Amino acid sequence: MCIIETSPVIETRRLTLRAPGLNDVEPLARLADDADVARMTLRMPHPFGVGDAEDFVLQVAAQDPARAATFVIEHEDHGLVGVLGLFEDADPAPEAGYWIGRDFWGRGFATEALEAGMVWASRKWRRRALMAGHFTDNPASGRVLEKAGFLYTGEVRKGFSRARGEAVQTRRMVWLA
Repeated sequence: MCIIETSPVIETRRLTLRAPGLNDVEPLARLADDADVARMTLRMPHPFGVGDAEDFVLQVAAQDPARAATFVIEHEDHGLVGVLGLFEDADPAPEAGYWIGRDFWGRGFATEALEAGMVWASRKWRRRALMAGHFTDNPASGRVLEKAGFLYTGEVRKGFSRARGEAVQTRRMVWLA
């Protein structure tokens, strides 16, 4: 018997990471339509409406599972709190990206989800490294990455933030299994 994993589910102490579905559209739109959340990401537009959330869910469903995995981060009591993505990009190792809704900042959800995603990626993709970055004006994201075991590479590159409409200095980090 052959089992094909189409939408992995990862469980941690407090969180479930799973593929987004149509029932996530409203909560995604509500959490992501925050300028302070969107401006710290590369790809998220602002404003972020229901149509953007629907497009996001459809794009995730169309991802090649050998090259990308995107999870909504769901808390056992609070419901959807954010998103974690792992994907092949221009770097030699897959990249990790995430965002957490403002009401859930400072609770360790990003670190917990990122650590679980890293373990999954190293087992599923058999890769020994992940890349990540954070805007220089977002040191809190750097602390999340450091807590999860990422190290600064010393590289700073410009990344275009869709929500800001401009390129932003991005500090690059690497995690080695």
